[in-house]
Amino acid sequence: MGKLVVTTFVTLDGVYQAPGGPREDTRDGFDQGGWSVPYGDEDFGRFVDEVFSRVGAFLLGRRTYDIFASYWPKVTDPGNPVAGKLNALPKYVASAGLTDPGWAGTTVIAGDLAREVPALKERTDGELQVHGSGALVRSLFALDLVDTLHLLTFPVVLGAGRRLFPEGSPPTALRHTGGRITSAGVSVQSYDVDGRPRYGEYALPESS
Repeated sequence: MGKLVVTTFVTLDGVYQAPGGPREDTRDGFDQGGWSVPYGDEDFGRFVDEVFSRVGAFLLGRRTYDIFASYWPKVTDPGNPVAGKLNALPKYVASAGLTDPGWAGTTVIAGDLAREVPALKERTDGELQVHGSGALVRSLFALDLVDTLHLLTFPVVLGAGRRLFPEGSPPTALRHTGGRITSAGVSVQSYDVDGRPRYGEYALPESS
């Protein structure tokens, strides 16, 4: 059975919207798209290659799927580890409106995620990977379907944009499993989901 692994980019203030380009996602008048691009050094590329080496299938939200489908099928270099996997492996897109996907290997998941996603994990040889897809990621966390989170935090504050974990997100504990800092200052941290948060108290020392 495969694990469901989320890889997502955020700013220091938690924004995930439009990391890759100015026209990627302009909802709510967002005009700072492309904020991750200046930090794409060799360390960053090495980590991305490692992630894609473990993939067995992709699960994407509709917006991320449309962005990927407009770009990656045009990248035909057989040596590109990202394009090779995205174009060749099964892709599942969670969408109630997409009926005729043009990207080869795509299956639309329009039903209940709580039922569909465990079945996808069961039949995936390797990781079932989610990239970007903020709204889908929040739904998967709410349903306790995420196994691993790779969170890449970029050294920039935007002050606007959609947050990965807005107020009202389900309380979730994460266990740190590894990390690194790229030469450009991107914090790459990996976590396994570990149930609900535990709570304690820093008590004042008893007076004598």
